[in-house]
Amino acid sequence: MNVKALTENGVTANESVTPNPPTKRNSGFWKSVLQQKYLYLMSLPFVIWVFIFSYVPLWGWLMAFQNYKPAKSFSEQKWVGLDNFKELFHDERFYLVLRNTLAMSILGLIFGFVVPILFAVMLNELRGSVFKRTVQTVSYLPHFVSWVVVGGIVYKTLAIDGGIVNDLLLWLNVIDEPIQFMAKAKMFWGVLTVADLWKETGWNAIIYLAAITGIDKELYEAAKVDGAGRIKQMFNITLPGIRTTITVLLIMSIGHLVGIGFEKQFQLSNNMVTDYSEVLDMYALKYGIQIGRFSYGTAISMFTSVVSVILLLVANGVMKKVTKESIM
Repeated sequence: MNVKALTENGVTANESVTPNPPTKRNSGFWKSVLQQKYLYLMSLPFVIWVFIFSYVPLWGWLMAFQNYKPAKSFSEQKWVGLDNFKELFHDERFYLVLRNTLAMSILGLIFGFVVPILFAVMLNELRGSVFKRTVQTVSYLPHFVSWVVVGGIVYKTLAIDGGIVNDLLLWLNVIDEPIQFMAKAKMFWGVLTVADLWKETGWNAIIYLAAITGIDKELYEAAKVDGAGRIKQMFNITLPGIRTTITVLLIMSIGHLVGIGFEKQFQLSNNMVTDYSEVLDMYALKYGIQIGRFSYGTAISMFTSVVSVILLLVANGVMKKVTKESIM
């Protein structure tokens, strides 16, 4: 192109015309995929598993807006809109069950979250490697015991006839007669929390121990030179060093406040403590499977899932503003 043509088009002769560089975003992505193809292939089965068992069943949420009858096809179902949710929010039993769920969840969040951190920090301070590994192994073995077995152990331990807890309290003259722990409804939350701590503390502490091993050992050496004792090292090096891990697990725990499952409560519950042991998942199981009100049970489960997602997003947003750390 000559100078005259460039001048006529508004470009002077002294200015150079440079083409826009081609974008490399797409090529960079596929290059990364090819470089890490084995990692993508390894993760593919898990992605498929999550899609099949976590996303495909979501179509079943449509039952919450229907008067679902198993004998009819999907197109023949009667649509009732939000009637199931209106009935749910007008049911007094629902608020009783929600109270139980939140109470046990908050107790589990406080003790089940703090105790494993303290246990991991104290276990890290042990100097004898053999004793340390033994304590760690013994502590996480109960995790592999099913709640069916744990329920039997708890009932036997708290029994009024031959139960080790009652026998110990009688021997120490703390009580005059055996206490029927499993028959007192107001004690159920405490019994379940202690049983859950015994079962899961060692297992939950593993991830904190792994995070502690990633802390630079030179920080401890420098602290010793400055005269810091073991207590100061724990508060100024160990705990800040695992802050990110604590934040992530706290956010995930808050997201499960209303979706705590029903295995523990189902195994430890009985007719005398139902008003304190029934949680949302047991409530959905009762109406959805035992009574056969599939649409109502789906509405309960849908409420639980939606609230869990909202709690997760709120907790993530708060932590992001307060600690500058989040999972999203």
